[in-house]
Amino acid sequence: MSFDWKSLQNGSDIRGVAVDGIESEPITLSQEIVKNIAWAFSSWLKDKVKKQDVSISVGHDSRISANELKKAVILGLTNNNCSIGDAGLASTPAMFMSTIFEEYKYDGAIMLTASHLPFNRNGMKFFTKFGGLEKQDISEILDLAESKKYIQDEIANRVCNINLMKTYAEHLRNIIIKKTGSSKPFKNLKIIVDAGNGAGGFFVNDILDPLGADTTGSQFLEPDGMFPNHIPDPENNSAIDSISHAVKANSADLGIIFDTDVDRAGAVDSSGKPINRNRFIALMSYIILKEYPNTTIVTDSVTSSSVKKWIEDLGGKHHRFKRGYKNVINEAIRLNKEGISSELALETLGHGALKENYFLDDGAYQISKILIQMSKNDKNISNLIDKFEDPKDSIEFRPLITLNNFSFYADEILLKFKKYVEEHNSWNLTENNYEGVHAYFKNGWILMRKSLHDPMIPINIESDIVDGTKKIKLEVVNFLSQFENIQV
Repeated sequence: MSFDWKSLQNGSDIRGVAVDGIESEPITLSQEIVKNIAWAFSSWLKDKVKKQDVSISVGHDSRISANELKKAVILGLTNNNCSIGDAGLASTPAMFMSTIFEEYKYDGAIMLTASHLPFNRNGMKFFTKFGGLEKQDISEILDLAESKKYIQDEIANRVCNINLMKTYAEHLRNIIIKKTGSSKPFKNLKIIVDAGNGAGGFFVNDILDPLGADTTGSQFLEPDGMFPNHIPDPENNSAIDSISHAVKANSADLGIIFDTDVDRAGAVDSSGKPINRNRFIALMSYIILKEYPNTTIVTDSVTSSSVKKWIEDLGGKHHRFKRGYKNVINEAIRLNKEGISSELALETLGHGALKENYFLDDGAYQISKILIQMSKNDKNISNLIDKFEDPKDSIEFRPLITLNNFSFYADEILLKFKKYVEEHNSWNLTENNYEGVHAYFKNGWILMRKSLHDPMIPINIESDIVDGTKKIKLEVVNFLSQFENIQV
């Protein structure tokens, strides 16, 4: 049976099983496959930059498969006569910056990471100076990879070690010092970091400590690709509970939690209350609108209605778009090209990108913005969003489609649901909707959409009334009962 290369594509990056260890999950991202993909990326890059001698940086998070896959990447690149900078343990945002920093300016970058996925997974993210690659780029690279067969496994003498994270940390420190006007802006702050045994430990040693913060109580800073303490995910309940406990136990002013490769972040306030999802969007919106009044903030399709009201009350404009961090980022970029100021793009799951930072989804940069705000007499950061109201009731459920050809079946369901909404006496379709079927009802809204990768129909319901989603869910379940090949 031939290998399905396209099965490795996960939107705008690559993910697969890299090590044995979980039953019924065979290796799909082998060293041989990674060699091919690295070679293909370099060939694709040569065509894009119109030169044969390209330079590429390579980094990885703390996963147990990182070193072996990095060797495979280097073999693939040297097979194509590339110059390589080995960054070692790094964050995803830093890998992008290796194409920007004056001391490096690599033509491209490869980051080995699978974000918050289990220990047996790994993946590849790719960058040029224009940002992360798009879905179509990944598809082209996989086509090239499938066509390549190696004839040698020799590492040419074109690899050098680079201290990228030192450069990146210095970059962040300089921004903070410039914005605060102080070399020790955090000297009165006690801040706890939970790195989840990923790549985020540098934020304590190279950012917070040098800038004067008390980081006593910070936890899980040492890289460990088995992730023994909790899933390194700012949206994981166990992870949030862990950092909340640490904040309260140490009487800290703020708790910070990163995912494995530091492109996402979450926080908890001094009481241990999470600042994530809609509350994180509210906080970042407050900070950005103080700096850039009237700007448009792009969020994904499941953002709460309270976010829209919050942004507009602060004088900004809210633009709800599709789910997916690349989608919201690209939409913000598009708006700016059309002359509509958009300084911030945020996904509910924690990805956020600022125009001032190359529209790079960078958890460390977002946290730096929050800390700068805290240093300006806003020590209790929750005070800034104390008037933000979370929805009284919200749910998400994902009915399964029991067909192999689930995409067309999902389209049929959405088409009939749209007609159902149009004929509903008390529901109204949302104007300027970009994903699925979005409708408002009295005291709330519903979104039914198609999953691009999985056989399911994700459904989000929000209500301003306690238990207000129950009746709506019953209506939706009743609607779905007409379809034989769906399990609610």
